[in-house]
Amino acid sequence: MKIYKDKDANLKYLKAKTIAILGYGSQGRAQALNLKDSGCKVIIGLRRESKNRKKAKQDGFEVLLIEKAVQKGDIISFLIPDHTHSEVFSKIEKYLSSNKTLLFSHAFSIHFKLLHPPKDVDVILVAPHSPGRVLRENFESKIGVTGFIAVHQDYVGKAKQMALAYAKAIGLTKAGVLWTSFKHEAIGDIFGEQAVLCGGLTKLLEKGFEILTENGLPKENAYLECVHQLDFIVNLIKSYGISGMYDRISKTAEYGSYLAGKRIIDRRVRENMKKLLGDIESGSFAKTWIKEYKSGMKNYSKLKNEVSSHPLEKTGKEIRRKLMTNSK
Repeated sequence: MKIYKDKDANLKYLKAKTIAILGYGSQGRAQALNLKDSGCKVIIGLRRESKNRKKAKQDGFEVLLIEKAVQKGDIISFLIPDHTHSEVFSKIEKYLSSNKTLLFSHAFSIHFKLLHPPKDVDVILVAPHSPGRVLRENFESKIGVTGFIAVHQDYVGKAKQMALAYAKAIGLTKAGVLWTSFKHEAIGDIFGEQAVLCGGLTKLLEKGFEILTENGLPKENAYLECVHQLDFIVNLIKSYGISGMYDRISKTAEYGSYLAGKRIIDRRVRENMKKLLGDIESGSFAKTWIKEYKSGMKNYSKLKNEVSSHPLEKTGKEIRRKLMTNSK
């Protein structure tokens, strides 16, 4: 698999282009600032009632209504939440012409056909492998973050070069960019988040905390043993791989992990993961999520409250506060 670096990308493809960033949340702000620092012309498209209008103006950007930004932009970067893409697209579709490029940082709305771009525009993917804050920090540190690029439509004939140029401008080719497809990015990203990185991991942390506290350990002990050290393990894995991580922890921890890991992540968990992947691939999750959004997000709010009110959260907040106080 080829990894594209700075030498493989040319910013000339962005020269004389106006990049309209739709949205100014964590990812939108980071990409906009990185693009500006790379010498690109950037404008911001926001709803009239957006709370981020003031921040974008303070950062030195021209801020327009979304429809005006799309009319003025050559590259339209969708950095608003996935579930709002369809309704926003319905308002701006009439302003899309054959000289414009639609750019996405997640393939969700294209792959699951939540919107249908006209055939005479380029449609590309530039997907950083990090939250916006890390993207910005690593850009400023000149180390970048990795990412994916893909092409869904190549009407003009320069879509891949445009994707590489944009990736370079936001700092991805500094670390390395890999080629993928909209399908693979959409499915892989959602599955990775739900089954492993976010959904699966946070439930594993919660259950470990619950088991220890239910069996008599102080909640502070449970938090520090099951949650607080997580970044140390993650950093070891990122630097040395899983086997390299095991080489760098105690033999007691290593041997116990070999035995216990298969007891926790057993055949039943594997089957649940396969079913989860099936729901994602079939579009069932996408339909459920959009239906939840359109119906007022009551279940979303309920689930969010369950997480924020968990004793682990209260304990973690208190420990972090004390650690910060003691470090001063």
